[in-house]
Amino acid sequence: MRPTVHDIADTAGVSLATVDRVLNDRPGVRGVTKAKVEAAIATLGYVRDVAAANLAKSRVYPLVFILPAGDNPFMRGLEAEVRRAGFHSAAERTRLSVVPVPAFDAAALVAAIDGAVADQVSGIAAVAVDAPEVAAAIGRAHAAGVPVVTLVSDLANSGRDHFVGVDNVAAGRTAGSLMGRFLGNRPGPVAVLAGSMRVRDHRERLDGFLATIAEMPVGRAVLPVLEGQDDPKLSLSLVSGCLASTPDLAGIYSLGAGNQGLVAALADRTDLCVIAHELTAHTRAALETGIIDAVLNQDAGHEVRSAIRVLRAKADGLPVIAAQERIRLDIFIKDNLPAGPDEDDNN
Repeated sequence: MRPTVHDIADTAGVSLATVDRVLNDRPGVRGVTKAKVEAAIATLGYVRDVAAANLAKSRVYPLVFILPAGDNPFMRGLEAEVRRAGFHSAAERTRLSVVPVPAFDAAALVAAIDGAVADQVSGIAAVAVDAPEVAAAIGRAHAAGVPVVTLVSDLANSGRDHFVGVDNVAAGRTAGSLMGRFLGNRPGPVAVLAGSMRVRDHRERLDGFLATIAEMPVGRAVLPVLEGQDDPKLSLSLVSGCLASTPDLAGIYSLGAGNQGLVAALADRTDLCVIAHELTAHTRAALETGIIDAVLNQDAGHEVRSAIRVLRAKADGLPVIAAQERIRLDIFIKDNLPAGPDEDDNN
């Protein structure tokens, strides 16, 4: 049977109130008495149930999500999921907030992380930009006792506590395999549209894609990466220019969030093999019309719920259940599209 605070009080010869003060590091306990309580804790092998203690004290966890601003549909979907989770936050003893920062802006991300630490939040979830100053900011948060979860894009060597997102190398390899199979023996190079090579998820997807394309039986050139900064207008311009300069283009892999511009550039063209990421209104419509052949999707709701669970566990010193936090990669083609929001409303 696990020892209790009553056992500690009996062994140390003190009151329950004194044990509570020692466990919560509150003043009002003489040094000699504190030493007795600590000795009783060690003798009995008492391990405090932090989660139960926080529940008893009705502790509320302020958690902040630092997300890229702009019209990136997937990031806006993540933000909507945070807002949705916020409706239930009181029952789950969390208080959720969203801090928008300019996309791919390391300095702005650093300022947001440092600001959250100064506000004494219980945890931070952030879409990481791969930069030394961001890693340093995460290190400062860790030193201050604030757990940090990287979301969607990782920064593995930063000291972050956990990564919530899909295996992006595997996602890139999946895109390469689909591209190779769909194109078969058709000749012609392939273009790649990215947001920025400053985020690790885009680099990892590219690495996986290039590796798989190189393994295909039909040799195929991959053109230099088009960095559209996840901006629809810039992506439209870059893809339009590529189409004009490469008449024998066979396919396009869009590994970022510039799909609105991509679809606009392709118009009614269905002669290319196009693989994209994230099921949004634009990619869904393009799947239905045949402009896009396949979409690789990650569940934004699962990612937000996972980040909240992990940050809560870290704040309480509890283990993370790895299987529960594994984010699945879904593959959608025209024939297996799930019901859209409007269709769900009509059922």
